[in-house]
Amino acid sequence: MTTTVPKSPPTEPESGLQAGLKSRHLSMIAIGGVIGAGLFVGSGSGIAAAGPGILISYALVGVLVVLVMRMLGEMAAANPTSGSFSAYADRALGRWAGFTIGWLYWFFWVVVLAVEATAGAKILAGWIPAVPQWGWALIVMIVLTATNLVSVSSYGEFEFWFAGIKVVAIAGFIVVGGLAIFGLLPGSDHPASGFSNLTAHGGFLPNGPGAILTGVLMVVFSFMGSEIVTLAAGETANPRAAVTKATNSVIWRIAVFYLGSILIVVSLVGWDDPAILKDGSYVAALSSVGIPHAGEIMNAIVLTSVLSCLNSGLYTASRMAFSLGRRSDAPASFGRTTDSGVPRSAILASVVFGFVAVAFNYLWPDTVFQFLLNASGAIALFVWLVICFSQLRMRKIIERESPEKLVVRMWLYPYLTWATIALITFVLGYMLTDTADGGGRDQVVLSTLVALAVVVYAVVRQRRAVRKGTHTPDRVKVS
Repeated sequence: MTTTVPKSPPTEPESGLQAGLKSRHLSMIAIGGVIGAGLFVGSGSGIAAAGPGILISYALVGVLVVLVMRMLGEMAAANPTSGSFSAYADRALGRWAGFTIGWLYWFFWVVVLAVEATAGAKILAGWIPAVPQWGWALIVMIVLTATNLVSVSSYGEFEFWFAGIKVVAIAGFIVVGGLAIFGLLPGSDHPASGFSNLTAHGGFLPNGPGAILTGVLMVVFSFMGSEIVTLAAGETANPRAAVTKATNSVIWRIAVFYLGSILIVVSLVGWDDPAILKDGSYVAALSSVGIPHAGEIMNAIVLTSVLSCLNSGLYTASRMAFSLGRRSDAPASFGRTTDSGVPRSAILASVVFGFVAVAFNYLWPDTVFQFLLNASGAIALFVWLVICFSQLRMRKIIERESPEKLVVRMWLYPYLTWATIALITFVLGYMLTDTADGGGRDQVVLSTLVALAVVVYAVVRQRRAVRKGTHTPDRVKVS
């Protein structure tokens, strides 16, 4: 369904930020945002656990993401801002909610910086072992920090090419794999098996229907990042149109890049093939059709995805910190920008904590860093829940104050919103049944404890401000 956006003059970005992102930048950020390194690296475990039924797992999570993005798109099109869902929660649910979800989201991406820097360093150290792994992690972090400090357009340009490589790689993989499935790939000795592998190894659900839910837990976090486009839209010349376009295209992006590529994998290789876990699902699929140096090719693509995630993670964390600073929920310096529109203090603060997390990953990987991973593990789902509850109230606010701004509307409001809340709650509940060390239960429990601690601090802080009569900035308004 296409949403028509009425023509309107370009919108000025938030005070200090500049409209440095071009339309092509945001389009590629929107596409690349749903293609994380987790798709290439983590899909093998999901396939091994659920068999071809992993397609249902990806479809379920894909539907969930589409619904959440539709809600976020409704609010972001009405009021584009670098704070995105944190700013909307502030208005719809209260200052405590915007403060809490903003800092939790910042914490999530700071930990992601450490994970991705380490993953990229491992690949680079394998290629050039003369530089130690920690050295590569340091180099990668410094380069991307410098990129973000120059200007928002330099971030957009880097992300344009990083995301472009990922898109071309997956598109090429789907084309090559599709030809091989039907025996049309020149030079390949892969049998023209069609889609027989979907049922030939114990059926479509070889491990039973329950494995679909196990697969959901394994793939849900690889979708995190779709919401980045709504933060970036605030630094474009026409954010309302950009958000609308990105929201409308999320369905086909997930269908093609996730469902399409995973369908190719499980059609080319039996789900129980040891190579899926040993080499990785995409490497196993490429090797099965006779593509030489498949492992090296995928390492290059994974490295690109890692650098893309690092680049976007630093951008996202800094813009959230900037928004918190603008709302007096973070040090005031976070809300100030340079002459080129860069929130330097917010970027440096985010990268400092990123460097600290990287150090923890090398010094105490099984204790301190594992705690950080578990404590941030369920935050993605918390963010989606907050988006749902914020949309329930923001819809009424927008209809009352500026109904003409509802250029994107959530389908079947409020019923689909409540259904999405129920689905997310169910996933969180099901995670509690995963009792493995560092599994779903640990992530939900620790993430909840961290979230509660931040909520308590936010409420106490707000009450103290009220008692002292401290002035706080006006909440974000639909404008």
